[in-house]
Amino acid sequence: MTQQASGKRRETDSPEATFALGEALGHSLVGGIVIGLVGPLGAGKTQLVKGIAAGNAADIPFSVTSPTFTLIHEYPGRMSLYHVDVYRLTAPSELTALGFDELMRPDAAVVVEWADLVRPVMPDDALWIELAVLGETSRSLDFTAIGELSTRCLDGLTAAYR
Repeated sequence: MTQQASGKRRETDSPEATFALGEALGHSLVGGIVIGLVGPLGAGKTQLVKGIAAGNAADIPFSVTSPTFTLIHEYPGRMSLYHVDVYRLTAPSELTALGFDELMRPDAAVVVEWADLVRPVMPDDALWIELAVLGETSRSLDFTAIGELSTRCLDGLTAAYR
């Protein structure tokens, strides 16, 4: 059975607006969701994750940084949020070797930066977000939900962020 894809496009005009969009997404996270971020350096992937973590965190203070060298960061909140950066991996199988499957739990959400590099090991049900640079501070974000969890998450975002 082929799963239908649904999509939305949003544009932001500042890093703060990208953060706010991420925060709305963080409020709409559902357990087991995997989010794949795609876009060039400087497109705002980490800024979006900062917002996602803030929306999930329920006012727990922490600092979000890109896990480029540690590969995985965990942030507390109403559910565990795993932030994975696969930029330095040389093959998708390396993500599997890191225990990626163990992160995908009903009480957790996983965000993968540079997810296009590991597409073969990403789950079928994933929310894909492609970020593009429109200008110095403006960005477009194309959301594609494939599957039940990702569609529920995108629907929650759509309801919260208009």
